[in-house]
Amino acid sequence: MADFIQVPCGKCGAVNRLPRQRAADRPTCGRCKSPLPIDHPAQLDDGSFDQYIGRATLPVVVDFWADWCGPCKMMAPAFTSAAARSAGQALFAKVDTEAAPGIAARFGIRSIPTLVAFSNGREIARQSGALPEAAILQWIASLDL
Repeated sequence: MADFIQVPCGKCGAVNRLPRQRAADRPTCGRCKSPLPIDHPAQLDDGSFDQYIGRATLPVVVDFWADWCGPCKMMAPAFTSAAARSAGQALFAKVDTEAAPGIAARFGIRSIPTLVAFSNGREIARQSGALPEAAILQWIASLDL
């Protein structure tokens, strides 16, 4: 029996079931045909956050950031690259704390950038401060996801 993962669409929220070994094939959503966020971060907001985090069968690493934050902008390419290197093992998402202040307040985000790892819809770890790609990957590996 194949090992399947469930990946919520970052655009329409539909849950897509696909074989783990096909994660690198750039799958698209069965409903809206948008590329699934397997190898790139999904953009989440107040309306999509809970559904995305709660429906994913893979761990989700969320970058809480803001457009005015210099360290956030510096870390963005490293986060995107880490997402590509972790395809099929973890999902990555970004939450703009200015556009979704309710989510940021709910998780007590006091400084940005802050990375929060979720598994089965629950927070399992967090790391504050800008990190290079290698440090992001090392932090994720240390979580034994």
